[in-house]
Amino acid sequence: MTGRPIRVLVVDDDFRVADLHASYVGKVDGFEVVGVAHTATEALSLAEERSPDLVLLDEYLPDAPGSGIAGRLGAAVIVVSAAEDAPAVRRALAAGALNYVLKPFPPQVLVDRLHAFARFWRMLDADAQLDQTAVDRALQSLRAADTPAAVVRKGRSPVTAEAISDVLRTADDALTAQDVADATGVSRATAQRYLSDLARDGRVQLTLRYGSTGRPEHCFEWLGRR
Repeated sequence: MTGRPIRVLVVDDDFRVADLHASYVGKVDGFEVVGVAHTATEALSLAEERSPDLVLLDEYLPDAPGSGIAGRLGAAVIVVSAAEDAPAVRRALAAGALNYVLKPFPPQVLVDRLHAFARFWRMLDADAQLDQTAVDRALQSLRAADTPAAVVRKGRSPVTAEAISDVLRTADDALTAQDVADATGVSRATAQRYLSDLARDGRVQLTLRYGSTGRPEHCFEWLGRR
């Protein structure tokens, strides 16, 4: 990722867990941890002092629930909490949380959501003028990490679906169906079918690339990849 890193404040009442989450964030390219807080009061103070872009916010804090301060942090919020009851989730989302991650979780779960957030953040650049399609794509990219990578339809091969997903996830740029076919060894028509599935599932973004002939090519880019 180029440009200024996304500034993250980590808030959790457990010192060990807070440090662990901060270490996860610190390993993701394009992010930097600007503070760690263990209470609601400390979180509000650090948010005002350090102006984070994103707060990883626990619901269970000793002096106030995370959902009670989410709207006062002046930043985007992803709740990371062991609170698994529906009312807690509703409170967090009503308070403006963009996502909700239940503890415990494998590190990759948080990493995937950070990648998705980074893409969402870039697509909503402060200087950009957005139409409804652009807004929809940004919101779609934010949720791209929330579902399994490959939803395999009847008649499709799970092995082929995963191979195509892996090619897109690790690519440096958007790929055409022919690019994917060449990388996986399937036919272009087969690659196109699986790519269409991924596009319908909101896993990839479909764009057009104009070559030297002026004829556009359909290109596919993994959402939340980086």
